[in-house]
Amino acid sequence: MGDRGERDQVERDHQQTTGGAAVRGESPSIKFANTRYSVRGQLREGIGTPEELSGWLAAESLALGLEPGAASIGEREVAAFLGLRAAVRSVLRTATEGQAPAPEDIAVLNAAAATVPSWPELTVSGDTYAVVERTGGGYTDSALAALARDAIAVLGGSLRPELRACHAPGCTQFFVREHPRQEWCGPACGNRARAARHYRKQRAV
Repeated sequence: MGDRGERDQVERDHQQTTGGAAVRGESPSIKFANTRYSVRGQLREGIGTPEELSGWLAAESLALGLEPGAASIGEREVAAFLGLRAAVRSVLRTATEGQAPAPEDIAVLNAAAATVPSWPELTVSGDTYAVVERTGGGYTDSALAALARDAIAVLGGSLRPELRACHAPGCTQFFVREHPRQEWCGPACGNRARAARHYRKQRAV
């Protein structure tokens, strides 16, 4: 299975845990953090090239409140997103461990969130009213800001107590717990963790 297939399998495993719906655990910023993932103990990169980043943003454009469209993405944009992701992963990790985050990571999140202006816009269709968050920057700047703002909302909001890091062997994923007994990001990790636990017990005997 190629890298894309392995990455898709990681996503499918996670969706099986959450029923495949757009639920709390599928926050865009957490999915963004999880673009650095592990397959059979080997770290993999999901947005390390302009093509990979462009594809990921296109897939997430609706969740990020962006208008789908072509965007000019080069190495500079990749570096900016990788820098934000590193800060997001660092803050998520410290949050799940009950530690204080590094001030420089918080500064990265806040700076990215302020990249473009945003405002709520009221839309009306028949008798249905909705509020859409609009941004005034370019596509990539808007995406960067949206991801930072989502991470800030997760860390500073009601989802924070349910935020977890998966502790299955070799896994690097984060998730928002959907039920009290959820310990892993997906069924594959649960199976792997149970197998490792059984192996340890057998060796102890």
